[in-house]
Amino acid sequence: MASRWIRPEVYPLFAATGVAVGICAMQLVRNITGNPEVRVTKENRAAGILDNFEEGEKYRENAVRKFVRNKKPQIMPSINNFFSEPN
Repeated sequence: MASRWIRPEVYPLFAATGVAVGICAMQLVRNITGNPEVRVTKENRAAGILDNFEEGEKYRENAVRKFVRNKKPQIMPSINNFFSEPN
């Protein structure tokens, strides 16, 4: 017998929570593996403050940022244009 609170009405809540946890995990892994200011190993921490401007620029200019750089900041531009422009 299944638990009492697992019903079809709860599935969207599970989905939303799963997506949020996935986004948080992705950001955590991205910061640990790619951020030039995060040093996990003892040898890297002993190096002190490094001036790695190229590495920092590479981290900041990721693929998503490059993709949306020249886009209009609209969620649905075709619908916005349909209702805002006169015929």
